[in-house]
Amino acid sequence: MNWIEVTIKTTSEGTEAITEALNEAGISGVIIQDPKDIEAFIEEKPDWIYVDESLVYDSDEVIVKGYLPDNPSARESINIIRERLNWLLKQDLGIDLGKGTLELTNVKEEDWANNWKKFFKPKKVGRYIVIKPSWENYSPAQGEIVLELDPGMAFGTGTHETTILCIQALEKYINSKTCLLDIGCGTGILSISGLLLGAKNAVAVDLDLDAVRITRENADRNSLKNKIEVIHGNLMDKVDGKFDVIVANIIADAIIEISRDIKNYIIPGGVFIASGIILDRIEDVEKNIVDAGLTVIDIKTMGEWAVMVSRYE
Repeated sequence: MNWIEVTIKTTSEGTEAITEALNEAGISGVIIQDPKDIEAFIEEKPDWIYVDESLVYDSDEVIVKGYLPDNPSARESINIIRERLNWLLKQDLGIDLGKGTLELTNVKEEDWANNWKKFFKPKKVGRYIVIKPSWENYSPAQGEIVLELDPGMAFGTGTHETTILCIQALEKYINSKTCLLDIGCGTGILSISGLLLGAKNAVAVDLDLDAVRITRENADRNSLKNKIEVIHGNLMDKVDGKFDVIVANIIADAIIEISRDIKNYIIPGGVFIASGIILDRIEDVEKNIVDAGLTVIDIKTMGEWAVMVSRYE
């Protein structure tokens, strides 16, 4: 199968709106090429001998890329992107979207399978955790914990704000006695982070069979396959037992849904870490979590997203 590479030029400020437009057209995973991120990486790792020169340029322009399968339905998806992009550029949203230009490129299967990898570099996402792609070399500094990740082409690389917020919360609440539940595990990045931080064991669950497979592969890659159970199921439908820490990086409505039964899966004194919450849904999610009998103990934000930490007393 061949693919269509969708490229939109925007700004750092416009990235969220452009990404959402691609999501609406059925592109769930995007590459964001921001020169400021590349510059920051080079400053952090000045001893790196090689950095792809095509990623380094003097501009404030951000490039957002996504991929569509080259089939009859692609035309409809491209029309949705064009319509959404034109609408965004005509609105007075109070944000700078930049040029907002759309480019389409045909990409062969073998090229697509490797193109996205050059944008994924090691990144420190918490006080301790460093996310490292499996094809990169990295020498950790003292105290750093390296999580080796191969997200596959359909999943994120662990550098989204919601993932970072969850990992930072896990760093605070995980200890050697922790039994961890990861709802909507994706690549397994959160359950694996918890185990690397010292959790006793973890259960990871996802409705997507690819996510189940990739989580198992990533657990094995980090020598943790004997400490994690990966379940194919919807939210907590197939989960048994109670946990010290439950983490869910999913959408606000799903968090509200699972909060109704959360007490059946969390021990007294246990912690529920929930992210994937856009800022204007914070009050809605908080109300439902409190109504479920938990106490909200911390809310942190990053960009347009929030993590909410609550405790079952």
